Amino acid sequence: MSTPDNRRIYDFAAVGVGPFNLGLAALSEPVEGVDGIFLERRESFDWHPGMMLEPAHLQVPFMADLVTLADPTSPYSFLNFLKQTGRLYRFYIRENFYPLRAEYNQYCQWVAGQLPSVRFGTAVLDVTHDDGVYRLSVSGPEGPEVLLARRLVLGTGTSPYVPEAAADIVADAAAGRGGVAFHNADYLARKAELQQQRSITILGSGQSAAEIYYELLQESEAHGYQLNWVTRSGRFFPLEYTKLTLEMTSPEYVDYFHSLPQHQRDHLNKTQKNLYKGINSDLIDAIYDLLYTRSISGMVDTQLLTHSSLTAAQWDPEAGIHTLHLQHGEQGTSYTLDSEAVVLATGYGYQEPGFLAGIQDRIARDSAGRFAVDRTYSTGVEPGEIFVQNAELHTHGFVTPDLGMGAYRNSCILREITGREVYPVERSIAFQQFGSPAGMGAQSDVENRTWVPA
Repeated sequence: MSTPDNRRIYDFAAVGVGPFNLGLAALSEPVEGVDGIFLERRESFDWHPGMMLEPAHLQVPFMADLVTLADPTSPYSFLNFLKQTGRLYRFYIRENFYPLRAEYNQYCQWVAGQLPSVRFGTAVLDVTHDDGVYRLSVSGPEGPEVLLARRLVLGTGTSPYVPEAAADIVADAAAGRGGVAFHNADYLARKAELQQQRSITILGSGQSAAEIYYELLQESEAHGYQLNWVTRSGRFFPLEYTKLTLEMTSPEYVDYFHSLPQHQRDHLNKTQKNLYKGINSDLIDAIYDLLYTRSISGMVDTQLLTHSSLTAAQWDPEAGIHTLHLQHGEQGTSYTLDSEAVVLATGYGYQEPGFLAGIQDRIARDSAGRFAVDRTYSTGVEPGEIFVQNAELHTHGFVTPDLGMGAYRNSCILREITGREVYPVERSIAFQQFGSPAGMGAQSDVENRTWVPA
């Protein structure tokens, strides 16, 4: 569609090209009558490059690719990537459903390279709204320009989270005023420097922390450092991955979770972290087996500390040591731990992009000031106008960052944009029910929607 002055108006502009918006690009590419553009400030697709450890793999099977669970016939599937790159039989013989993380990154790069709607090296600087059209001021390879779109899809992703107690040592280290302290997002780039230190402490208890600890433990004897792993959790807990639990990554559970009061959803998000932030059980076993093997020849120079929350941290330039102040959650005791290097495997958090400043009046908010995301992933004051990808944990639950739900969410978003069900959207896949049987006769809001063409 064009304006009277012949300027093109896109049906939607998607900002940020991570796996979720890349999946939307792949699914929308063959749909006639849909005109979208995807903008990414980075020069190319690169998914968590700091954590591309050689043996690391996804925690979801290959069917949780960009498109398969929406369209198994799509040419942008992971299996077609393997076929086109001559790796299909090797993957078949490997007999492992879980792609390597580096392999998944290559797959996404392969898809991105085939989609003309995806523009890398293009930063969105500002967005305004006028007469039903969003105006995006961008800076790209062709210089500054203004793009027009009727809808937005926000997929700017999450950023490394640094706890307030560690903010000073990380900032000082980044400015060259401190020691070696950084978020695990920079792990591979800093690994050689890290291993030159006499002691290393990892803070965190998720998959990334476990992968780093295991790799550093394997190489500790060669480098001679002392290794600590600290978590505020009561244990190094595994990711819960039983099949009835996996049914919670379903449209029905999202319906159920979304229907709960805000305070109840917030409570559940605090108690369900083992459903999406735990460690692969095979990796936990491998860590224990390595510790056991090393213990045969003597005590291993490592500590695993649980129930321990970081309350403060200082860098002593004369001693070349970080002092970490820790609080034991159950005993209520305080203690300190000295370490030359600190790696914060403390996860990621969503931060609203600055370019939203000009359209705050177009965004619906909850009582806590967060996006008020409706069941169909829209957070605009006008339904079906602004959509979010991986920014709805507080409204849609722990499935939000799950790669396996990306194709489902994109099918819902495309349905909203086009006014028709382009890809069949599953509504009932679980054997169990999550709400009271008294409500079994009620249909979800999604079921009752009347679709209006774009």
